[in-house]
Amino acid sequence: MLNMAEGLARLAALAEGPVVAEVARAFEAAGFELAVVGGPVRDALLGREVNDLDFTTNASPDEILKIVTPISSTQWDIGRAFGTIGARVRGEQVEITSYRADSYDGVTRKPTVEFGDTIDGDLARRDFRVNAMALQVPAVKLVDPTGGVEDLVAGVLRTPTDPNVSFGDDPLRMLRAARFSAQLGFEIEATTLDAISRLRETLKIVSPERIQGELVRLMQTEDPARGIRVLVDTELIEEFLPEVSALRLEVDEHHHHKDVYEHSLTVLAQAIELEHSRHPGDAPDVPLRIAALLHDIGKPRTRKLEPGGAVTFHHHDVVGSRMARKRLQALRFDGDTTDAVATLIELHLRFFGYAEGTWTDAAVRRYVRDAGDLLERLHILTRADVTTRNRRKASRLASAYDDLEKRIADLREQEQLDAMRPELDGNQIQKILEIGPGREIGEAYKFLLDLRLDEGVLGPDVAEQRLRAWWAARG
Repeated sequence: MLNMAEGLARLAALAEGPVVAEVARAFEAAGFELAVVGGPVRDALLGREVNDLDFTTNASPDEILKIVTPISSTQWDIGRAFGTIGARVRGEQVEITSYRADSYDGVTRKPTVEFGDTIDGDLARRDFRVNAMALQVPAVKLVDPTGGVEDLVAGVLRTPTDPNVSFGDDPLRMLRAARFSAQLGFEIEATTLDAISRLRETLKIVSPERIQGELVRLMQTEDPARGIRVLVDTELIEEFLPEVSALRLEVDEHHHHKDVYEHSLTVLAQAIELEHSRHPGDAPDVPLRIAALLHDIGKPRTRKLEPGGAVTFHHHDVVGSRMARKRLQALRFDGDTTDAVATLIELHLRFFGYAEGTWTDAAVRRYVRDAGDLLERLHILTRADVTTRNRRKASRLASAYDDLEKRIADLREQEQLDAMRPELDGNQIQKILEIGPGREIGEAYKFLLDLRLDEGVLGPDVAEQRLRAWWAARG
């Protein structure tokens, strides 16, 4: 809960910080107003870490650039058309924007940029009341025309103006509501939540890249499942990731299976816990988290009701991998992220064969080879995928995976698994078989790689003997 006395003390500390103080002195000397605005003010009041510094001022972009140039090492004006000048002050990146009073045409989310005269007008156009506060500096005065402090105390998100107008102006704000709900642990006020449900189709005017950006930010929070629930409950997710809401499969009295939607959210939460325990201090692993959320999206398409009440989802791993790849490409994710998510989904069931019986060393090698540099992520996803309430079964699966990881470590030490290649390279193959470049080299290479996977390290002499025997058998 917000303690105002402590919050105000943190605001004073923010104003006295070396970067804020230096920028404030420069604008005061030039005769202009300046205020820290938005997220930094919210986070300082809540006692959260303050990262990016955003300022607002009554100075024009040209005047901003003139003021910050002497106190900064670098300046950039890529956002000049929107009133924003960026600079690096004391090694820290800051953005300073002229007061705005934008209007929207309702067709695109690009505003007609209009510069304003007052800080109150600038704050009223922002997305949520908790983000519509400013700290005037160097005077250290909190400006809160819309009631952001009250919403911080209540733990509530609501728009500064009518949510129908606010979301109509910029539909991306609906996605931001889900993200801030997850980031701050806040509830979304009922009227605001209802507006998201009614206006969800307006998200169509937002570019896939912008939607992707908000989805990534949501997945970087500590509790993305909270935001996913908002998106599913309002049906906003239908506009860009309908595969998630499709996980809410109907369960009848004759055919029983896990609630796949709830299971997926649990897997996501458990994957995050494992991230923290196995790699404390690392940045959020977005591809892993997306894979955890989407790992079962192939189930609705592969669901089959069997006689006797069983439900099967044969090949949902392969189907889900293809679905995820198609969806992430539509959202303009980069190739590395798309490949990682698709591969993790395709491999997420592989371990359960190990749990049913002992794998050979060859099977373990193939598991490592197929996962490649995604192996640690696959370890986390597979462990997180165990959500059974049967403690004995959960313990057995955890023990089996402990054993698998130990065997991988042992084989890696013995055989250099990370450099899984045949013991003879292409040049050696050509020399031994006395052939030139061509299809046969690739076939010989695959034979030797399979030999390496199946039988481990044999040594170059034995590898050559086996290669010659294979070649002779081909005629």
